[in-house]
Amino acid sequence: MAVPWEEYFRLALQEKLSTLFRKLPEQAEDHVPPVLRLLEKRQELVDADQALQAQKEVFRTKTAALKQRWEQLEQKERELKGSFIRFDKFLQDSEARRNRALRRAAEERHQAGRREVEALRLWTQLQELRREHARLQRRLKRLEPCARLLEQALELLPGFQEVPELVARFDGLAETQAALRLREREQLAELEAARARLQQLRDAWPDEVLAQGQRRAQLQERLEAARERTLQWESKWIQIQNTAAEKTLLLGRSRMAVLNLFQLVCQHQGQPPTLDIEDTEGQLEHVKLFMQDLSAMLAGLGQAEPAAPAS
Repeated sequence: MAVPWEEYFRLALQEKLSTLFRKLPEQAEDHVPPVLRLLEKRQELVDADQALQAQKEVFRTKTAALKQRWEQLEQKERELKGSFIRFDKFLQDSEARRNRALRRAAEERHQAGRREVEALRLWTQLQELRREHARLQRRLKRLEPCARLLEQALELLPGFQEVPELVARFDGLAETQAALRLREREQLAELEAARARLQQLRDAWPDEVLAQGQRRAQLQERLEAARERTLQWESKWIQIQNTAAEKTLLLGRSRMAVLNLFQLVCQHQGQPPTLDIEDTEGQLEHVKLFMQDLSAMLAGLGQAEPAAPAS
């Protein structure tokens, strides 16, 4: 901010002069010569000017000091801002390191727990292996006589070179024996089931025989009824065949009669037959037309005969 130096000095000079004027006693104004008073005034002005210059110098010194102080404060502010930024970055780095340390600690605790569980599992497995080893040792001690017996048997059986061959042969025979025993039990079970079935059939035989007899009687009755129906249908078939033969004979006679009539009509008309022999309907139609013409002719003749006697 700019300082109004001229206004400041003017106000300071006026204040100084007013102070000097107030200090002069009013009683000495009549006795002091004007020249001396003027000199005094000039001296007062010089003193005031010197005081003013001194105040200006002091003000200038204070202003420079304040400016330097302000620059120092700005420098300190910049330094503080940098320190704040570095401290914030330090806090962020510390928080990141803390989070990484926490994650690493959690992972280490998790791995430690897993290692502890794995160690417990291995310890349990070791205990089981120790118990299994002890059990195998006890079994080995129990089987030592058997091993010596197998070695003696191997010496007596020259067909086997090693004990495992003899053991394998024995295991094969044992498996074969177990399979044979299983097969024997299955066959015995099947035999018992067959016996039970046979006994059931024996127990159910009289009832079955009675049921079969009743069924045979029912089938016999159905057979007799079927035979009766067969005879009835055969008689009906013979009757139908006879009726058909009669109808066929009648049809043949009718066709022959129609053919004879057609031929007689054709002879009467003096025309050769133009229809086929098998066309019975056409022949009947031709005979019908001839009969209608003949009837009309006879009717005309009947009407003409009474008229002739009257004339």
